[in-house]
Amino acid sequence: MSNAVLNFTDADVSEILAWAPLIDTLEEAFRRGAHSPPRPHFDIEVEGEPNGTLLLMPAWVENRHIGLKTVTVFPGNAERSEPAVNAQYLLFSATNGALVAIFEGGALTLRRTAAASALASRYLSRPDARRLLVAGTGRLGPNLAAAHASVRDLDDIAIWGRNIDKARKAAQELAEAGLPARAAEDLETEARAADVISCATLAREPLIMGEWLKPGAHLDLVGAFTPQMREADDTALQRSSVFVDTFDGALAEAGELVQSLRSGAIKRDDIGASLFELARGEHPGRTSAEEITLFKSVGCSLEDLAAAEYCAARPPVRSRDVAPAV
Repeated sequence: MSNAVLNFTDADVSEILAWAPLIDTLEEAFRRGAHSPPRPHFDIEVEGEPNGTLLLMPAWVENRHIGLKTVTVFPGNAERSEPAVNAQYLLFSATNGALVAIFEGGALTLRRTAAASALASRYLSRPDARRLLVAGTGRLGPNLAAAHASVRDLDDIAIWGRNIDKARKAAQELAEAGLPARAAEDLETEARAADVISCATLAREPLIMGEWLKPGAHLDLVGAFTPQMREADDTALQRSSVFVDTFDGALAEAGELVQSLRSGAIKRDDIGASLFELARGEHPGRTSAEEITLFKSVGCSLEDLAAAEYCAARPPVRSRDVAPAV
């Protein structure tokens, strides 16, 4: 029936959201814009473990769609070999409010997050970048590797994690997918050699030191999404031309920026532009081969909405007629 609610599993989303069209879709979304208010954070106490986090992420475009994502982040799950991040996404009509689609939010979040970093890399990394270092062995790491490989002709992808066995497993999965991936044991050595460094961890102390960054390097920071977290030190920000996905989100949530601004290590004017300005051509991005660039992503609900709309326009046959519209 025509008013059925579409249902997308993570497998559906992974199949539909190929990297190149998804990155192009996000670029167009950032050019166009949307209502994308900063997300509220709620701290969830967990006895005997690090606290969890609940995030709510709405976005809408008039006469198109409304989207709402709910995300929970429970770092303690890693000890149980369970996902630290869980998410669901609802897509509504912005003309009558009817529910259009329901998504398992894991793949949607992973794909759009990695695609946003790859989009930033289009503007900020050197076109001749060949060596990528991914710090982090969670589900996002392999997605970041694949997304970066879709915009740069990489011939070496090093995967580093605190657990070398997890790094080896992630590298093997990427190698089986045809990417030149390997596990890395020494973070400093790999960081000093990398053209692009992409971090997706739950670190609360810096992993990447600014003195390690070679001229022309691009640093992609994805993991730290609260003011208490950070993946790079003050020196990394001071040596880099700094860019963000959104100013509102990054200035409120990104631990690297919040802490460095608070200490005076950097100033607000040191942040060059957001993805909106890069996508609209209002900032040139990288301006020299020797420039060190840094992109800080905390996630933007505009990205979820754009990815969900793309999927809804290409539903798998199985997803139809799952439930009546409300």
